[in-house]
Amino acid sequence: MKYRIVSDSTSNLLELPGSIEYRTVPLKIIVDGKEYIDRIGLDIASLVEAIEKGEKTGTSCPNSEEYLQAYGGADCVFAITITSGLSGSYNAAEQGARQFREENPNAKIHVIDSLSTGGEMHLIIEKLKELMEQGLPFEEIQEKVEEYRQRTHLLFSLESVTNLAKNGRLPMAVAKIANLLNIRFIGKPTENGTIRPVHNVRGAKKNISKIVEEMVNMGYEGGKVWISHCLNPEAASNLKAAILSKFPAGTIGIEPMTALCSYYAERGGMIIGFEGGLK
Repeated sequence: MKYRIVSDSTSNLLELPGSIEYRTVPLKIIVDGKEYIDRIGLDIASLVEAIEKGEKTGTSCPNSEEYLQAYGGADCVFAITITSGLSGSYNAAEQGARQFREENPNAKIHVIDSLSTGGEMHLIIEKLKELMEQGLPFEEIQEKVEEYRQRTHLLFSLESVTNLAKNGRLPMAVAKIANLLNIRFIGKPTENGTIRPVHNVRGAKKNISKIVEEMVNMGYEGGKVWISHCLNPEAASNLKAAILSKFPAGTIGIEPMTALCSYYAERGGMIIGFEGGLK
């Protein structure tokens, strides 16, 4: 039985080492009419600079045909997308899955709406890989990964929320106040996968402290963490050190954001996926 994992590019995981087949479906960034495809080789620093200088920017999600192509040739597929509360990627993945089932009646496919993005998606993908490598049947993998999802969480720390506000993800008044007062914005997804503010803080040290505090409040006790950053490796390293000082047994990875996450997180932003208590 041939397993495959398919993710859109917001997982920040464009390649997955190992024996399990893995494909990503890219989102796109449009800056003053120029399209940037979220895939390996894209210069994120140049993209972020273009976004900051651009007059008109936006994003575009994959279509169902792109997902169908990513599913093709597999016997069993698990697909995961950015939250349906912020993007049409999940709906496109589902449409592609319906066509895949029609064309491959003996194949099996399960599409996961992450209700999240970034590091939380990365954790779920790693869990899928682990379960597939154990040779478990499709239905058992589906059951176990859904159980695991109840213990994964996401926080994000943003130095600017301009692009979120421009694209209707946050009120513009919030962005103006945050930028005016030099406030860092800490938030997390709602149950519907939209954005909810948790803390507004000033200063890098307090920001790190509040992130760790919120992780503990959400049940983190030293499990796996993925910290993704937009051109801010120093802050990511400082956050890793702060987590390990409190939980030395924690398993913490750091990765750069890909294009779509960089667009919304903006320069300096971080997205943190971690294992914690039940949601």
